[in-house]
Amino acid sequence: MTPLEGMAVAISFLAIWLTARRNMLCWPLNLVACALYFKLFLDVRLYADMALQAVFGLSILYGWIVWRRNRADTGAVVVKPLSRAKAMAGLAVGGLGALAIGWFTSRHTDATLPWLDATLSSFSLVAQYWTSRRHRENWLLWIAVDIVYVGMFVFKGLMLTAGLYAVMIGLAVIGYRDWRKAMSPD
Repeated sequence: MTPLEGMAVAISFLAIWLTARRNMLCWPLNLVACALYFKLFLDVRLYADMALQAVFGLSILYGWIVWRRNRADTGAVVVKPLSRAKAMAGLAVGGLGALAIGWFTSRHTDATLPWLDATLSSFSLVAQYWTSRRHRENWLLWIAVDIVYVGMFVFKGLMLTAGLYAVMIGLAVIGYRDWRKAMSPD
């Protein structure tokens, strides 16, 4: 564990917890966490995850804007349903992204786990988009992705990050439960 990993874990934990609580402070903290993990993943040659952090930065700005515009009179962020068609389209895009990123990183970089890294990165983008769009199903995809991330980070020796992702599985369960209760009937 490095001090960089320790800071990234602490800030990420707080940001995810705030996201589960639908608290607007999650967005600036997620930006800081992205920057820290960008550097960490560069250091350990997980290039797809490094690039994912840059894209997350953009999607975090998008999510921040969407959440600010879609709050109830009470100030709470409104949760929206995800249609089956949009869910299937998102998963298809995740699969195609995994193939494209995996092909590129396996042929043009020295990435250590190009296909796994690419798959997790691609589906993380889908989950992040669903989070930005306020769909409760984002938490189910995060649970699946985070379970696999735990194993990858253990393999890479990023034990503190693996622990964070294990805890994030629990936070995703809490987020799903809370967002399910808060979902507006649309």
